Amino acid sequence: MTRSPVQRFASFCATVVRYLPLGLNTLVPPSFVGFALINGCTFGVDLLLLTLGHGVAGLPLPAAITIAYVCAFALSFVLNRVFNFRSHAPVGRQAVLYAVAVAVNYVAFILGAGAGLAALGVQYHLARIIAGACEAVFLYSVLRWIVFTDRSRE
Repeated sequence: MTRSPVQRFASFCATVVRYLPLGLNTLVPPSFVGFALINGCTFGVDLLLLTLGHGVAGLPLPAAITIAYVCAFALSFVLNRVFNFRSHAPVGRQAVLYAVAVAVNYVAFILGAGAGLAALGVQYHLARIIAGACEAVFLYSVLRWIVFTDRSRE
């Protein structure tokens, strides 16, 4: 029997957790590994789109940040919903909760921390990476305990 890509992703995340050292395998859920993988990839998409928008196309930094952010987070929502949290709940309520979380995240971390650090002279890629670390903690928590609460594993 062939396993689906969703099943293979879940199995991979569970395997990674099994091999974590120092007792972390009892503390870290597979969904955290999945979140890190998915959002690491979508963060790369975010940085690529930011570079293309601001560095190549010459868009103002706030516009480039916004466009890159919206595209990356739409991709993140779909991938986390399908592969990581394997949700089958109605998408409407989840999308609204996710949109609220993304809006809060955007104001607090992306514009607040990211653009704020850039305005203080931090190179815009580095500012975005620092903001990304802050948003990762916030967003994983929101996704796991608020948006995708219908999961029946872990």
